[in-house]
Amino acid sequence: MTKNVRVRFAPSPTGPLHIGGVRTALFNYLFAKKHNGTFVLRIEDTDQNRYVEGAENYIIDALNWCNIPYDEGPGKNEKFGPYRQSERKDLYKAYAETLIATNNAYYAFDTADALDEHRKEHEQNGKTFIYNWHNRLKLTNSLSLSPEEVQKKLDAGEDYVIRFKSPQDETLHLKDLVRGNIKIDTNILDDKVLFKSDGMPTYHLANIVDDHLMEITHVIRGEEWLPSLALHYQLYKAFGWDAPEFAHLPLILKPTGKGKLSKRDGDKLGFPVFPLEWIDPKTKDVSRGYKEDGYFADAMINFLAFLGWNPGTEQELFSLEALVEAFDIERVHKAGARFDPDKIKWFNHHYMQEQNNDELAEAFKAEREELKDIDVNYIAMAVNLIKERATFITDLWDLSHFFFQSPKEYDPKAYKKAVKDDTKALLSELVTVINTIEDFTAEALQNDIKAWITSKEIGFGKVMMPLRLALVGALQGPDVFEIMFMIGKQQTIDRIEKLNSGI
Repeated sequence: MTKNVRVRFAPSPTGPLHIGGVRTALFNYLFAKKHNGTFVLRIEDTDQNRYVEGAENYIIDALNWCNIPYDEGPGKNEKFGPYRQSERKDLYKAYAETLIATNNAYYAFDTADALDEHRKEHEQNGKTFIYNWHNRLKLTNSLSLSPEEVQKKLDAGEDYVIRFKSPQDETLHLKDLVRGNIKIDTNILDDKVLFKSDGMPTYHLANIVDDHLMEITHVIRGEEWLPSLALHYQLYKAFGWDAPEFAHLPLILKPTGKGKLSKRDGDKLGFPVFPLEWIDPKTKDVSRGYKEDGYFADAMINFLAFLGWNPGTEQELFSLEALVEAFDIERVHKAGARFDPDKIKWFNHHYMQEQNNDELAEAFKAEREELKDIDVNYIAMAVNLIKERATFITDLWDLSHFFFQSPKEYDPKAYKKAVKDDTKALLSELVTVINTIEDFTAEALQNDIKAWITSKEIGFGKVMMPLRLALVGALQGPDVFEIMFMIGKQQTIDRIEKLNSGI
């Protein structure tokens, strides 16, 4: 690419960042890093009525937790700042008026009531009301009024909006990096509002002006903005600017595959749709987050990368650096991508195995009151033995409690399976064998106990099942000899004798 690649993620601070927004940010980040470019964060807060306190900080915190921080944005390397549109509002009016001066836009003084009347009239006749070339001269605007009438209304302070003047009888030839070539008949386009009566630009004007001024080379955004592509291309043309390249990402679909993923789907099926926990500032309602639910950021990013993209190989597990290397915008799919809650758990299970045992032990210890007085190095040794069965840190206690506490009860089915008529005598003899083992390592324990069982010419299950039951309280857990080594000789004997006393 000849130009320095500059992409932007431009969310509105109207609430927590949805998982779809994180995917959009990720694809922008991957594209920028693949081409040694710049990833820009811009806060599009022109709609002040929908502004939510804390949402901007949430967006920034989410990107940082996901390890996809922006290079430029609010408070960071503000080369083209400010990066909040509410702080740039003074510059948009001039651009809107430039479009009026070049006959690409016009003042519209129609009241909401008047437009509603037109809309109802069209509906009664089975038609859809569109404000564009076919009726604009019948409405109240600077195209239908004389210059003197227009000036009079402006001087009187009448409310107005500035609308884009869509061309008639033209065919637009557009290009999208994901969807290919697109043709649009301009006769079906409406004259979109670019500037509102409250003195703020609409998304369309602010978006185009900011992308131009911030030298954005590629616009990678969600499919929901595809209907705006024709207007945006026309705005670039009207200003005489080079348009960036566009790529519209596919929707993230419900787990059923039908319809766009929503918060309601997560609430119904029991999974988060936000990266971080969100507490609504007004209602105080709490929405779950992937971080707080125990997911690793790397697992979530790896999962999201495959929602609408694949590398063209069978490989599924990628570090962020490997994703950057493999990412190609042309391998993004057109079709929607189904969100699979089980698949993200699969990714999390894998990343659990990649975690440092000491760090897992610290997190595990902080979570369980029972571990507050336990040496974290011992906890790390236990974690190492059982984490292959864990998907979340919250799974660790159920998988490892016997390393820290003697069983308080025995699983009834396991007891019935493990305890037979000769079990009591065998366990008594086993205690004697264990007492003679001086080198209390897992390897020595395995050699000596298996040799004893072999010498008695009995099945291994006759000893090993009740032994595991005594140590764990159930017929599960890692290698029995590793458990014995971890809890030590005396605790091993105490647990065997405790079971034996009840037989």
